[in-house]
Amino acid sequence: MSKKQDAADCGHLQIKESCLRLLACREHSRKELLNKLLVKGFGKDEILPVIEELALQGWQSDSRYAESYARHRIQKGYGPNAVAYELRQNGVDAVNLEDIVQKTAGSWMDLLEQVYTKKYGLGPLPDRKERAKRSRFLMQRGFSGAMINALYDHLNIKLQGTFHAPFENNLYHEKND
Repeated sequence: MSKKQDAADCGHLQIKESCLRLLACREHSRKELLNKLLVKGFGKDEILPVIEELALQGWQSDSRYAESYARHRIQKGYGPNAVAYELRQNGVDAVNLEDIVQKTAGSWMDLLEQVYTKKYGLGPLPDRKERAKRSRFLMQRGFSGAMINALYDHLNIKLQGTFHAPFENNLYHEKND
């Protein structure tokens, strides 16, 4: 019986060491840790108590992981749909992306405009075919159709202000001369 207990303790220590080694590199969700340890050959029944213990001790936190992961993806230019989907895939459901994007990029619309201008610049408004192509790119990045339409409205106003202001000033000067 003591040999079984020693083997269990040894397995527990190996799992804990593996977890701590993984967590020392970066934050991991519970699901990620579980999957990585299952691949190493540990049993699910052995892994879950160790992950729970590490979470209670503050070594593992899904909320820290979610914040770190979301910040990283937002900085890479991914929108709310993509970030939320990827977090759900990694076992994290409840996270407030609005706070994270506020700290990182200001707002989703600011981030969307940054992604758009980095890829396409602020040249003339695209024709219908090019606009559809650009919209698909932005949707693949995780931005909604409503956000993309709002961006095009915003850019249209910006571009009209940029291109028409000098023209209107010339008309004003011609009338007054």
